[in-house]
Amino acid sequence: MKTLNEHIKNHTFQNVYLIYGPEDYLRRQYRDKLKAAVLDGEDTMNYNYFEGKGIDVNEIIGLAETLPFFAEYRLIILENTGFFSSANDTLAEYVKHVPKTTILVFVEAGPDKRNKLYKAVNAAGYAAQMTSPDQETLVRWVAGILQKDHRRITKNDCLLFLSLVDPDMENIRQELEKLICYTMGRDVVTAADIHAVCSVHTENKIFDMINAVAGKDKRQAMALYNDLLTLKEPPLRTLYLIARQFNVLLQICELAGQGFPANTIAERTGMKPFVVRKNMGLARRFTVRELAGAVAFCTQMEEDVKSGKLADQIAVELVIYKYAS
Repeated sequence: MKTLNEHIKNHTFQNVYLIYGPEDYLRRQYRDKLKAAVLDGEDTMNYNYFEGKGIDVNEIIGLAETLPFFAEYRLIILENTGFFSSANDTLAEYVKHVPKTTILVFVEAGPDKRNKLYKAVNAAGYAAQMTSPDQETLVRWVAGILQKDHRRITKNDCLLFLSLVDPDMENIRQELEKLICYTMGRDVVTAADIHAVCSVHTENKIFDMINAVAGKDKRQAMALYNDLLTLKEPPLRTLYLIARQFNVLLQICELAGQGFPANTIAERTGMKPFVVRKNMGLARRFTVRELAGAVAFCTQMEEDVKSGKLADQIAVELVIYKYAS
C-alpha cells in the first residue's frame, strides 16, 4: 500500500495495477483514490468501468488502444471479473504491452497467484495487496472517524469495541455510525454505549458459549446456542466456530504454558493482540489435554454430520453437553 500511495501522491503511475485482498473497504478506497488521481475531475470521456464475469476481453483491448481525448490518460477499471481464477492468455499477454496513455486497474478479492494474468500484472505493473490493519492502526482509524464527529473514546473502550464487532472494516465503519447517532449530544463514547447499540459478532457469542461451558453452565450455553438458531446461524457453521474457538484456546494455552507473553503469542499465531488477551483468561480454565480433546471431538461431530450419521443441531448440543457437564 505504501508504494501505491507514493504513485498516487507523485502521479508516477504504472500502466497496469491489481488491487486485491480480503478488505473490501480498502479495495474500494484505493480504487477511488487511484481514479481521482488519474482523471482530471469528472472526466467521463476517458473512463470505463466494468464489473462481473463475462466481460469481452477484445472490447477491453480495443478501449485500451484508444488514445485519451484531451487528457494524459485513459483509465479502465475492471472489478471482480474472475480473470484471475481462470486461464486468459490473451489478456495475460496484452498487459505486457499496454500503451503508455492507458491505465488498467483490476480490483479482485482473492486472485490465484499461480494464474498467468497475475504473474503478468505483477511483472509489468504493480499488484497492491490490501491487508487487514494491525491493532494500533485500527485504533487510530476508529478514533479518527469518531473525532470527525466530535467524539472521543478511550483506548480500552476502543479495544472492547473492536473485540465485539465483525472485524471487517466496512462493518466497523457502519457500527461507528450507529455509535455516533446514539451518542448525539455527547462527546464521549463509553463501554455502555458499545454494549447498547453494537451488533455482536457471531464469534463473540461463541466465546460466551465456551465461557459458559467452562463454567459448567449448561443452561446459559444452550441459551446462547438458541440465540444463534434464532438468528438463522446454520448449526454446522456454529460447530465449525466452536471447534475454531477451542483451537484458538489450545494454541494460547500451549504457548502461555511455555511462558510466552500475549504479544509473542499473537506474533506466533497470527492473532490480533487484543484477541489473545481476551482469550487468555478463558484458556486458563482448561488444560491442554482438555482443549485438544475438544478440538478432536468437534472434528468427529462434523464428520458425523457430513456423513449423515448425525443431525447438525444435535451435534452442537452434544458438544455443549459433553463439555458443560
